[in-house]
Amino acid sequence: MKYACRSLMLFFIVMMCLVAGCGDMHGTEASTQKDAGGGTTPAYGDIIVEGSIGDACNLIPILSTDATSHSISGLIFNGLVKYDKDLAIVGDLAESWDISDDGLVFTFHLRKGVRWHDGHPFTADDVLYTYRVTVDPNTPTAYAGDFLKVTKAEVIDQHTFRATYDEPFAPALSSWGSAILPKHLLEGADITESPLSRHPVGTGPYIFKEWVTGQKIVLFSNPDYFEGKPYIDGYIMRIIPDMATMFLELRAQGIDRMNLTPLQYTRQTETNLFRNNFNKYQYLSFGYTYLGYNLENSLFRDRRVRQALSYAINKDEIIDGVLLGLGKIATGPFKPGTWAYNPNVRQYPHSTAGARELLAEAGWNDTDGDGILDKDGRPFSFEIITNQGNEVRAKCAEIIQRRLADIGIQVKIRVIEWAAFINEFINKKRFDATILGWTITLDPDLYDVWHSSKTKPGELNFISYKNEDVDLLLEQGRSTFDTNERKKCYDRIQEILAEDQPYTFLYVPDALPIISARFRGIEPAPLGIGYNFIKWYVPAAEQRYVMTR
Repeated sequence: MKYACRSLMLFFIVMMCLVAGCGDMHGTEASTQKDAGGGTTPAYGDIIVEGSIGDACNLIPILSTDATSHSISGLIFNGLVKYDKDLAIVGDLAESWDISDDGLVFTFHLRKGVRWHDGHPFTADDVLYTYRVTVDPNTPTAYAGDFLKVTKAEVIDQHTFRATYDEPFAPALSSWGSAILPKHLLEGADITESPLSRHPVGTGPYIFKEWVTGQKIVLFSNPDYFEGKPYIDGYIMRIIPDMATMFLELRAQGIDRMNLTPLQYTRQTETNLFRNNFNKYQYLSFGYTYLGYNLENSLFRDRRVRQALSYAINKDEIIDGVLLGLGKIATGPFKPGTWAYNPNVRQYPHSTAGARELLAEAGWNDTDGDGILDKDGRPFSFEIITNQGNEVRAKCAEIIQRRLADIGIQVKIRVIEWAAFINEFINKKRFDATILGWTITLDPDLYDVWHSSKTKPGELNFISYKNEDVDLLLEQGRSTFDTNERKKCYDRIQEILAEDQPYTFLYVPDALPIISARFRGIEPAPLGIGYNFIKWYVPAAEQRYVMTR
């Protein structure tokens, strides 16, 4: 699972989760003899079938925080802006925009002739409605923070929208990459009760057709899409909770695309069947995996305890043994090599002795000789939860369980079905510790994940981390356009997080997507391989499926 952060979230999550994301293209590998980049005449038709370990939760984007929901809704909805293949912000529903000299007023000039999937015209009223419903305190959304920085939102005319801020806000432009919602279908009703949560209507390249819970979600191409009708006529996400089963479906060519495990990538796909029928890619992802502690649990309130756990966990063992070397150690919430990344923070090389020493300082000792640390009559025992279908995280949990046993901590592991995991445990804070992953957005603003105001149920700071210095730095970092000043803020935030260890930051994995070789037009770029998904195609002679509408 990769939770989503904010600015340009929908577009970015689609790139990460639907078609393998963005990242450095070092090590990119095509393990097929067929040409994925073209070489034949583009043709309309066929269907791409993708495997997903988890079902969607809600297809109204502002009401969902899981990557599966956003990967689907990102094909259905558009924002005003998006990232191009070289990571520059370009227009989406907005053709262009003007920014005042002081950086406080953004005037968006919207595309004309765009229609919602039900035929209703798209206008600036839809943008204003989206703003208003997002900041409405009755809307249970994790994404209001950026829009709350707007002091005035107004419709200038049907194709011009203006947003005014009272102070500089660095992610202002990118924040308008959030999905625009249809006013005519949502205004005046409780958005949480809307049928659009399961039958969305957008402006995007694909139109919703069907959602069979726990089985599949089906979309078909929008013939009137403003950037041109997508070549691929249909998109099907098949829900297959077990990675081994999904791989068997891939092998039988029952699905066209999935994200491989390290073992599948390095060994199980090194056969002629896969070389002749698939392309696979490898690059460092914009995302990291972590062990997050529920800081409302008294076990984890002393940061010496959290530091001890980080010393006890052997990250090299996880990368070598679970990722098979396909990843890097994470030291904080940014990807190594990016401008906001700070390599000079406190690190936690594996040290059983160091872990034991810190735990003893915090009052944890084995007073009764049973091998389990205790304090005030309470044994140090807790549960790690993670989502079903992700064998890499399950193996990480097992390694962590063994390493913590070495220092006298008893750990239980619980693997939970995806929808229940998110809705009943994470969103409601019903957990001791959890192994999860975050997608790292291109703008380094961390406000929604780490600010103390974002700890309510359903929001992204679900571990309940609160640090006044971090709050101030988060506010400063998003309140200046000066990259050097922002860098100072984020460097210091990483230093504080490294000391506090609200997460044990585990690793940044390599993305390992595999795609059927019959799909052409895939052109790797700094943003990844999904930015031009509407231009992917299958030559007419190789098409397999016909989409019914």
